[in-house]
Amino acid sequence: MDKLTIVIIAYILIAIILILIALLIIKKKKIKAYKNEIEILDKKKNEIESAPVISELAKLETIVKNEKMEEKYKKWFNTFEDIKSKDIPRINDMIIDLDSLLDKKEYKEYVINVAKVELEIYKARGATDNLLDEIKEINLSEEKYRKIITKLKTRYRELNDIFNSKKKEYEQIANPIELQFENIEKLFQDFEYYMEQNDYQEVYHIVKGIDKMIDHMGIVIEEVPDLVLLANRLIPKKIEQITEVYGEMKAKKFPLKHLKIEYNVEESLKNVNKILDRIKVLNLENCMFELKTMLEYLDSLFDEFELERQAKKSYEENKEIFDNKLEKTTTVVNDTYLQMDDIKNMYDLNDNDIKSIDVINEKTKALNDEYKALLKSAPRKKTPYTQLSIDIENFIRRLKEIEDELDIALKNLGNLYDDEVRAREQLDEIQELLKQSKAKIRSYKLPIISDNYFVELQEANEAILEVIKELERKPIVIKTLNTRVDTARDLVLKLFNTTNEMVKTARLAEYSIVYGNRYRSKNVNIDSGLNQAQMLFYKGNYKKSLEVTLTTLERVDNGIRRRVNDIYEKNN
Repeated sequence: MDKLTIVIIAYILIAIILILIALLIIKKKKIKAYKNEIEILDKKKNEIESAPVISELAKLETIVKNEKMEEKYKKWFNTFEDIKSKDIPRINDMIIDLDSLLDKKEYKEYVINVAKVELEIYKARGATDNLLDEIKEINLSEEKYRKIITKLKTRYRELNDIFNSKKKEYEQIANPIELQFENIEKLFQDFEYYMEQNDYQEVYHIVKGIDKMIDHMGIVIEEVPDLVLLANRLIPKKIEQITEVYGEMKAKKFPLKHLKIEYNVEESLKNVNKILDRIKVLNLENCMFELKTMLEYLDSLFDEFELERQAKKSYEENKEIFDNKLEKTTTVVNDTYLQMDDIKNMYDLNDNDIKSIDVINEKTKALNDEYKALLKSAPRKKTPYTQLSIDIENFIRRLKEIEDELDIALKNLGNLYDDEVRAREQLDEIQELLKQSKAKIRSYKLPIISDNYFVELQEANEAILEVIKELERKPIVIKTLNTRVDTARDLVLKLFNTTNEMVKTARLAEYSIVYGNRYRSKNVNIDSGLNQAQMLFYKGNYKKSLEVTLTTLERVDNGIRRRVNDIYEKNN
């Protein structure tokens, strides 16, 4: 056998010996761990056995003054005795068995029994803890309930002091509140009685009742003065004012039957009395809501009265305007209709032109008949002025439609009206262009719009008004009208171009600043330049803001001008 073989065999033997030693060490550590586990279980068993149940029961002996408490005392004592005499010995035997299993090296059986011991300890511990909690609850009840009742008494005195300090504000509700305070005081006395008897179950209900009553009294003390003020002062005063105004308006022949004032006032007074009855028994549920709703309704009646006054004024004013316009329109329609033969001889009229005049004539007659019927019904004072005002406004609208139709018909009576028609069409185009300009300037919320822009806007509006005046003038001077139209078109186009340029420049400036924000953290100069551009932008200097932004960003992006323009075109 050569030396190499001997060396190999030696190494193998050493390795085997080391493995055996390691296994032995592991086994010893495992057994030690098992032993520690048994010690821990034994310690937990001893803790259960030494739980301070008996000492807590001893404290309880001094307060056992009734049959219920004595019954509970015996039950708790017997339960703990059962744990000590039955559960603890059984657990102790199971722990001894664990030692025996270790000695026999029955480790698998040992692990199973450890789980059983832990379960038994858990059950015994839970039962003991529950006993302690129940006993301590009784031992600590007096201190706990004393603390609670002390706080409740403090709150009670505070509420009583508040009530007595402004007792007059509670008016007829003061007596019920005093009675309720007396009821709470009696409960405080009941609390003391049952505390002496150590009847903590009854004490619990008394404390809960006192707490609930004091919470309710807090609401009562806070809300009743306002409720009394609403029910006894504000609402009756409001009803008195409404009745007075209603009488005055009836004397002036205002038709107010639709408001049902007498019925609603009577119902309001009934409801106030019902609410007061509920307040007297301290039932405040929904009282504030109902009274405020009632007050809002009464306030709304003043609005209705004012609406009737305004409607009467509007009706009388519109009636006068309508009378004048109807008379003028009727005269024009009648004159036109009577002169149709002469007009037909003067102009090349088609059947549609003649028919339109017939239709306008019929509509005018129908409007006159309906208006006469309205005038007959108005003196009867059955229709409210709010309705009469609406009716007269409808008549005015229909008259306006007739006037518009008449204007169109008269314009179509010959070549004499061609220039006027073109002028009206151009006026619509100009107004639409102006509308687009206004819409565009509104759609992009600029921080500042320059005074020059408003000057241009005013000039454009005034020019359009001049065109409208010329179109409304009879007879129309066509040469002047055309001049007005040309001027208005030029000014509106100028405004339109200014609007587009301003919005485009502002958007480009904004896009540039937003685009440049990505470079702020990389370059202090960029950040400073963009801040300056933002200041210029919010001052309304959009062109300068754009130039500063682009000049700043060109330091890091040579193609910024083209890129910003591309972004703008893409978004528009």
